[in-house]
Amino acid sequence: MDPLFKGAARRLDDMDLPKLGARIGVGEDEMHAFLDVETSGHGFDALGRPVILFEPHVFYRNLSGAKRARAVAAGLAYSKWGEKPYPRDGYPRLKAACAIDETAALKSASWGLGQVLGENHAAAGFATVQAMVEAMMADEEAQLEAAINFIKTNKLNDNLRNHDWAGFAKGYNGAGYRKNAYDTRLAEAYRKWSRIKDTPWPSAGPVSSAVVPAAPPEPAKPIPVPQATATPASSAPPSPAARPGLWAALIATILKFSAILKLFGRK
Repeated sequence: MDPLFKGAARRLDDMDLPKLGARIGVGEDEMHAFLDVETSGHGFDALGRPVILFEPHVFYRNLSGAKRARAVAAGLAYSKWGEKPYPRDGYPRLKAACAIDETAALKSASWGLGQVLGENHAAAGFATVQAMVEAMMADEEAQLEAAINFIKTNKLNDNLRNHDWAGFAKGYNGAGYRKNAYDTRLAEAYRKWSRIKDTPWPSAGPVSSAVVPAAPPEPAKPIPVPQATATPASSAPPSPAARPGLWAALIATILKFSAILKLFGRK
């Protein structure tokens, strides 16, 4: 694991929110409200590291024996949530915790846009917490996708879609959600974003896994061509047209034949 926790740090683009929201049947307004409450809409800090919240009580439960005693002595672990205020920058604590036990430390921080706790890496779609953190360092889209996977795994998509803010906040943030007013903050953020025009997204309807073939295009309509009016057929065969000079030639032949007859008649 990179001790600086710095990767490509790519930001969301305009289509990521509606695209990922469509996977759980919610719109851009619900996604914006969720992100506003979790991380104020930013997945990376000023140094390009994933936004984190290191949780000492989670570190405590992921340790035992000498490692736990060492973490408690260093002020990095305690048994109950809220015993001490969290520092503004959680990375010094996280790095000190990694020196004791890297896996336990990474599991004890909430990561990125959705603030997915490292303990929940499997529900977020990752085989190991290290794989999840690597993805969080690379891309805000991966951060948001991890949150979407967690929401689906824990069946919270109905709560978010139906604007059951208390039910969603309890499932996503735990039973202590009221202390941070997660539900009322979600409702207020949703009201704000519902007054802002959404990014157009073509996948507004329900998604089907079946492949529906496209309808064939209609054949082009023939262009009408004016037709000449047909002449009714006559029952008699048509007479051939006379050729010029035909009658004159016929008369000349008759006259010649008549002259020959007269010549023979004199003998």
